[in-house]
Amino acid sequence: MNKILKELVQDIADVKVVGESMQVITSLALDSRKVLSGALFIAIPGQKDDGVRYIDEAIKGGAVAVMTCCSYEGARDVTIIQVKDVRSAMAHVARRFYDFPDEKLDLIGVTGTNGKTTVATLSQFLLNKDNYSVGMLGTVHYDLGRRTLPSTKTTPESLDIQAMFDQMLQDGCKAAVIEVSSHGIALKRVHFMAFDIAVFLNLTQDHLDFHWDMETYFQVKAQFFTGEIGNIPKIAIINIDDPYGVRLLKKIPLGVKIITFGTSDNALIRAVDIEFTDKGLTFNLYWPGGELVIESTLLGSYNVSNILAALAIGWASGRNMQDLASKLINFQGVRGRMEKVDLGQDFSVLVDYAHTDDALFNALKMLRSITLGRLFVVFGCGGDRDSRKRSLMTAAVQKWADFAWATADNPRNEDLENIFKDMREGVAFPEKILFVPERRRAIDRALEEARKGDCVLIAGKGHETYQEVAYRVIPFDDCQVARELLILKNKVNVCV
Repeated sequence: MNKILKELVQDIADVKVVGESMQVITSLALDSRKVLSGALFIAIPGQKDDGVRYIDEAIKGGAVAVMTCCSYEGARDVTIIQVKDVRSAMAHVARRFYDFPDEKLDLIGVTGTNGKTTVATLSQFLLNKDNYSVGMLGTVHYDLGRRTLPSTKTTPESLDIQAMFDQMLQDGCKAAVIEVSSHGIALKRVHFMAFDIAVFLNLTQDHLDFHWDMETYFQVKAQFFTGEIGNIPKIAIINIDDPYGVRLLKKIPLGVKIITFGTSDNALIRAVDIEFTDKGLTFNLYWPGGELVIESTLLGSYNVSNILAALAIGWASGRNMQDLASKLINFQGVRGRMEKVDLGQDFSVLVDYAHTDDALFNALKMLRSITLGRLFVVFGCGGDRDSRKRSLMTAAVQKWADFAWATADNPRNEDLENIFKDMREGVAFPEKILFVPERRRAIDRALEEARKGDCVLIAGKGHETYQEVAYRVIPFDDCQVARELLILKNKVNVCV
């Protein structure tokens, strides 16, 4: 795929081209180590590093042009594109280079603090059919149609998104579902994209190390719906059980079709008569086309909201609601989202990604209602992230759990004792919590304590198969560790 540089940068605001503008660009690159001959290297500023530092390396690798917000006095045979906003310019260039693949897909974006992965995965499952393949980009993986890649960011950089959209089209996809994080919006990773459907799930405290306060966090999320990303969605699907969803309704531009969902009486798509068991949930669904009984193996009240969001996406996409409901019963869940570790033991073991106080509160409240015995929790708080939520997470655990083991999550480069210090501020019942630095040991203690009818929730890391500790990535899979320990303890009743 070759493009003329002049065509790629046309219409970018405040652009200055120094050098040959008719250069043939054969590829785009953010990483100087991945530059190929004929590439345009985009030097984006980062929180921890700056692409400008790697311009010389990119040129040595074969870059014929460089996009930067700074002047460059190096090699004169390289074209320099100076822009005021590199991230915005990159989003513009990436769309042009790949011939606007976002416009050729039925594009669905899902945003919210909690539930994005479940809603995105469930929506992909419901929409997929023989002649309509749906790709997905999200926290767990990137599904491009014929191949799946491990996820590196919930919402990748705009250049990577467009490249993967292009791959989806080549692999026969007709649609794509993408998890849209607040970082993805703030850092312009979804700028200018033509979303057919934008979905708002909820907003609770998280990422305040990046956004500073909840109001800023909300305003960033709102940009996805208001046109501040350079485009407005055709349809906005909004959870009006969430107060921020109610606020968001007032900001939706004229011309955007609005579909509301929730348990509220005035929700367009709503759930009533909800019932929960340890096998799943049921509720009556009301929508403009009628009434249905919905059954699902997913657990918990928050999954009622997730299911409503996915059904709203399907309905907005023109699907028959009865067909969607029939298909839903076969959806077995998402890796690391209330994932069962079942080797025949006489107590429940669940692994979940819950890593905010709100997610923990809701997950444990649900488990408390369906657990006959005691409820145990293993949890931790990430390092180098919002420290204000740590005590709130501990308080949420102590509200519902009979006993908890606080341990390492992803300490990253922060001292674990410092993380524990913040967590201890939320302790109201010291006799109901033990701080155990090693995560495997904490899981071991919980499984050792569990008896018939009890439930053990291992929270925080979900699908992740690693721990980030002091500049190192260490293999660690909560599900696998739990299985190994159950076998070692002879607490299994099936052949393994």
